Amino acid sequence: MDTWQELTSLPTSQFINSSTCQLKKMKLHIFNPEHDIALAANQPRFTAPHAGRQLRADLSFLPALWADDGDMVLVDDVEAALEWVRHVKRYAHDVAFVTLGDLKHISPDMRHDLQIAPWGWDRTIKEQLLRADPSLKPLLPTDERLVAIRDMSSRRFAAEHLLPLLHDANPGVVGESRYCATEDEALAAMQQYGRSVVKSPWSSSGRGVRYVAQPIPDNHLLGWMRGVLRQQGGIMVEPLYNKVYDFGMEFMANADGTINYLGLSLFDTRGGAYTASICATEKDKREMLSRYVDMNLLDSIRQQIQKAVSPLMHGIYSGPFGVDMMAVARTDGDGFWLHPCVELNLRRTMGHVALALTPTDRDPRRLMSIYYADKYRLRIQQSSENLLNTGLA
Repeated sequence: MDTWQELTSLPTSQFINSSTCQLKKMKLHIFNPEHDIALAANQPRFTAPHAGRQLRADLSFLPALWADDGDMVLVDDVEAALEWVRHVKRYAHDVAFVTLGDLKHISPDMRHDLQIAPWGWDRTIKEQLLRADPSLKPLLPTDERLVAIRDMSSRRFAAEHLLPLLHDANPGVVGESRYCATEDEALAAMQQYGRSVVKSPWSSSGRGVRYVAQPIPDNHLLGWMRGVLRQQGGIMVEPLYNKVYDFGMEFMANADGTINYLGLSLFDTRGGAYTASICATEKDKREMLSRYVDMNLLDSIRQQIQKAVSPLMHGIYSGPFGVDMMAVARTDGDGFWLHPCVELNLRRTMGHVALALTPTDRDPRRLMSIYYADKYRLRIQQSSENLLNTGLA
């Protein structure tokens, strides 16, 4: 039985366009944006906050933008996913939307070659898949591997294994981040920095981050810090820099330990939370970024990241990941510093999604954004204007 026959035997699965379906090694893609919160909870059965659950439900079709033709995408509601993807069909691939209930109907032959690719791996998504179909267990990471992935996903990991290496090896860079195991350590770090950013070791975009303009926290902030210390065992304290531009590098960690560079990500944040990305050719993005960053330095840092993380991830994590960076205004007002590792995101990122929407050299640049208007929605706008003139630059 070929792939199309197997997939159409599922009770609710549907292809956007069946004409391109063909026999291939398939992936099951899952958009689980509550992943970062699930890492913090570290429970097999965890109920995400309402906003996280709604984001997943409303945008469950999102993997259709980067999946290969013939792959499957897990959704709550197939009909709703088909309706949503109709609005971005020119960018979507020929995928099958399936529900958790459909998974047990996948044939043994197809299951044998199936690869499961969530937004990010955590105990909760593993448990959801096992409850839907226990026979998927051989395709899922072991509990021991999930512990290692969680450890590497902590902000402490990047602060201790990647940021110091990049900082010490390169001129023209800034950046430090301190893991504090006690309240006294955290207060001392805040006193030293004067203006600081306080972060929980695990949190989602914008959550678990506090910007503090004074060296001593008020009672409200101190209460929050004590909660993080109690729940997560530590807290991160960093200097508050004068950021002028957010960007990142997107990578793919392969099972053989090699690391592929995928491209630059130019994005905007509000209060630490993602709002939008520029979709442009790599050449255009480098040109935009060159106003703020020495591109030779950036190329060197890319190579250093690949070399540094390869042995750390090999045998533990394979899949997409990103490194967030920023351009920082120098204190003397003359030029910019580069912060080479604000965050290490051991998962797929919105930067990867933007790369899937990269236009050709002849097409106009695009602006991709996620916004809320009764539901979470994806907007892809074409623009012939120089996006440097927008709020993204």
